[in-house]
Amino acid sequence: MSCCDSAPVVIVGAGPTGITAATLLAQYGVRSLVLDRYADVYPQPRAVHLDDEVFRIVHRLGIAQEFAAISRPALGLRLLSPDLRVLAEFDRDPASAPHGFPQANMFDQPEFEALLRTNLARHPLATLRGNVEVTDIAGSTAGRTRITYTDRADGSEHAVEADYVLGCDGANSLVRARIGSTMRDLRFEQRWLVVDVATTADLGQWAGVHQLCDPHRAGTFMQIGDVRYRWEFRLRPGESADDFDTLAALAPLIAPWTAATSIDELELIRVTEYTFRAQLADHWRRANIFLLGDAAHLTPPFVGQGMGAGLRDAMNLAWKLAGVIDGTLAPSALDTYEQERKPHARKMIGIALMVGRAMTSGGRFGNMLRRNVIPQIHRLPGLRERVINSRTPPLHRSTLIHRARLPGRLSGTMCPNAVDAAGRRLDDLLGNGFAIVTTQAPNMKDRKAAEHYGAAVHVAAWESELADWLRNGRAGAAIIRPDRAVLRTGRDVAELVRLLGRYLVAVDENQRAGVQ
Repeated sequence: MSCCDSAPVVIVGAGPTGITAATLLAQYGVRSLVLDRYADVYPQPRAVHLDDEVFRIVHRLGIAQEFAAISRPALGLRLLSPDLRVLAEFDRDPASAPHGFPQANMFDQPEFEALLRTNLARHPLATLRGNVEVTDIAGSTAGRTRITYTDRADGSEHAVEADYVLGCDGANSLVRARIGSTMRDLRFEQRWLVVDVATTADLGQWAGVHQLCDPHRAGTFMQIGDVRYRWEFRLRPGESADDFDTLAALAPLIAPWTAATSIDELELIRVTEYTFRAQLADHWRRANIFLLGDAAHLTPPFVGQGMGAGLRDAMNLAWKLAGVIDGTLAPSALDTYEQERKPHARKMIGIALMVGRAMTSGGRFGNMLRRNVIPQIHRLPGLRERVINSRTPPLHRSTLIHRARLPGRLSGTMCPNAVDAAGRRLDDLLGNGFAIVTTQAPNMKDRKAAEHYGAAVHVAAWESELADWLRNGRAGAAIIRPDRAVLRTGRDVAELVRLLGRYLVAVDENQRAGVQ
């Protein structure tokens, strides 16, 4: 075995969650080593959707334009009856989004992962080592963790010691096993057929997501690229992907969408079987080892939030971890990761389960739902807005989320990524740290105090989207965290500047320069 190397952070798993975490840490000046069993991007497409909140994270990584070039906005959702009648339709305007990006974006995951890896290579503080197998994770001296791994090319063994370990190693996570965490089953498991097809032919279909609500054969159809299409169908008992491994065998399933196209114009990219599960790890941390992404939670794909949940994990944890490492935040800040993210993940899984059951439930209840409830949803403004809007639930109360008990408050929600008159997004104006947004111009003393804490100050024009957002939340100002969640709100900007100091550990410039 080679002598033991050292890194502040070791990330196990180089999927979207792990690469996002490494990139964000590098942006904050934190060095990391990423270990992955694959030498290159995993070639099979899995995730195909991310919303505007997650697109905002992609923008933070520095690849928003590149991602936009390989993705396409979905224009809404159609719920279809078993005989393919439209039960309800929810249109989305890609130009109307509170976070500056389309609310639903379709893409091919291998292309996205290639972007992520290319972007990571621009950050010398992040090192990616592929084609290795992590074999053990154990405590070491002085509170550090020792990660042992094998080079799959030559069989040599290596070890690295880390101050922090991020387990981004998927549903069969070794990291989860090593910290004694167990997946809790949320009572959902279904076998589905996943089909990817390419064609330059125009299928003549509505440019949104089609959800087939059928207890006998629920399904989904969506266009995920200029020439790429995906179908997902629930498998019946006794069926497997092998029964549908040719276009001829698939024809009865996909015919409603391809009837006007010759089978010779279709190219079958892949047919595979996935088991959709709903699970949540009972604990996401032991000491300085954390679980992220599928290692911590599994979400059925009915609302397209599985991969996005992992990127949310990375965004939530990265700035806190960087703050603890550089002394800006107290170590207790790391306690808020699971406190905030676990309830959010549970709620998103719940939403996915609700949609999945509406699609697949049989019997009297399922029939009643499809016959009487679903067709009325688009006629009810409140429910229609909930279906169309991509906004996710607010984060749970923690020491870094000061949640007021009254309704209508903003803490825990995402600050809108408003675009100003010059076309600049708020995120670009605020930078990567804390910020205070306000309708009140602070005096010079308060501005200097905010700057001392490394916080940007943004004064919203009175007639602006941001000012309206504050007023609707009954606030004059808000402390915005680096992940753009609202820490707390208030009427007085001077009071919020003072309170900001309670959340941050004062450090001088020499300490700030000492980030590893």
